[in-house]
Amino acid sequence: MNISEKVAYIKGLADGLNCDDKIVKEILDVLADLAKAVSGLKEDTEYLESYIEEVDEDLGALEEDYYEIDDDCDCCDCDDDDCDCCDCDDDDFIEVECPACHDTICLDDEIDPSHVVCPACGAEFTCVCDCCDEDDDCDCGDGE
Repeated sequence: MNISEKVAYIKGLADGLNCDDKIVKEILDVLADLAKAVSGLKEDTEYLESYIEEVDEDLGALEEDYYEIDDDCDCCDCDDDDCDCCDCDDDDFIEVECPACHDTICLDDEIDPSHVVCPACGAEFTCVCDCCDEDDDCDCGDGE
């Protein structure tokens, strides 16, 4: 039984026992009001929970569109040097340093190395140089 049913049951018992005590009747009326309020709160809470879930899903979709989040990419643009969320050691990525802001950038095979735009400062630069064919110790990032 829910709270409203229990209060109705107690009221029925009081009526069946011919309880004419005014205090008991007032207490039962207060219990009925409380049961109604709790029932309304439960309905409101269930509605708000479903509404928040919908808003959260919509916000997630907006974030993906606005920030162009790609679930397949493990890179990030955080400033923490000890960040483990960027998996640049993976064979699919090349780690380069922006010549303008010196931020570390992870490039995947979809990015043209001759035209790179730094996500941190917006600087455009190239990762292609002539030394990569001649010197295996090149630190430009393209020879890796």
